[in-house]
Amino acid sequence: MRGLKILLACLALGAVSPAAADPMLTGFAYPFPVKRFTFESQKQELSMAYMDVAPSGIGNGHTAVLLHGKNFCAATWESTIRALREAGFRVVAPDQVGFCKSTKPQRYQYGLHELATNTHRLLEAIGVTNPIIIGHSMGGMLAFRYALMYGDEMSALVTVNPIGLEDWKAKGVPFVSIDELYAGELKKTGAQIKEYQRTTYYDGQWRPEFDRWVDMLAGMYQGEEGAAVAWNQALTSDMVFNQPVVYEFPNIRVPTLLLMGAKDNTAIGKARASEAVKAELGKYEKLGPRTAEAIPNSTLVMFDDLGHSPQVQEPEKFNQTLIENLEKILAQKEKSKTAK
Repeated sequence: MRGLKILLACLALGAVSPAAADPMLTGFAYPFPVKRFTFESQKQELSMAYMDVAPSGIGNGHTAVLLHGKNFCAATWESTIRALREAGFRVVAPDQVGFCKSTKPQRYQYGLHELATNTHRLLEAIGVTNPIIIGHSMGGMLAFRYALMYGDEMSALVTVNPIGLEDWKAKGVPFVSIDELYAGELKKTGAQIKEYQRTTYYDGQWRPEFDRWVDMLAGMYQGEEGAAVAWNQALTSDMVFNQPVVYEFPNIRVPTLLLMGAKDNTAIGKARASEAVKAELGKYEKLGPRTAEAIPNSTLVMFDDLGHSPQVQEPEKFNQTLIENLEKILAQKEKSKTAK
């Protein structure tokens, strides 16, 4: 009887089955063929996995580069990749070093500048010029840094519920050491990941198709090599917490599209903040307009009923909005160029 009660309780909470150990996602199928970019960085050979997808018909001459978030992978962009290629874009979607199918080094000085440099080297190697950089969550924070470093070489910038719209440390979130972050990462379970995503990414809602992304993430933490995943997650958590971009938004000179799910409440470290501080963090309905005011030549589109991952939660609505606004930005840029 007690076992039955536990089972029923788990079902009621939507508990997930233990994911199979797969730290490099070798058994997780990506929607398009995965290629490898091997390069040297910080005196070691590293490999970035990436998808390079041609337009489905006659291309429009533009390349969209999709940067994943911290709890995501290039594969999470699946529906957006398909929509963009149908609209004539070449699409490149890499896994950053330390994530998913890419190398997870034991020793690496992580920095948003470093990841931007790695991405730039990849794009140079495969012949991408004047890319449209599109970043989600941590990938959005990285996209801001990329635009600050390589803005003269970009066509446009798009961020989707980026983190880094506020300085969590300055707002009162306590610092913790990398060792403490690592200890916390080692304890992560599929059930914890699902609950976090349900409450943070999807405004308390859940649909069966979201389980795939929980399994993807949870599987990387399992097995002997799962410790390397936890270690790299700890290092990158320290990176985003201690390398704010919010103060440099006025320096972005690339035409920018901000796509924001207003129900998002993501804030790095909020679980360790006081209740008073926590109440002021992650208010994307306010952070969106504030960011649009700070970035010159930016356009803000708010999804009032969506959370942290609008491209997963409502892919058709998101993709249509992305492409319509992106085509407007590109047309305006071309018009300005012709006028000169």
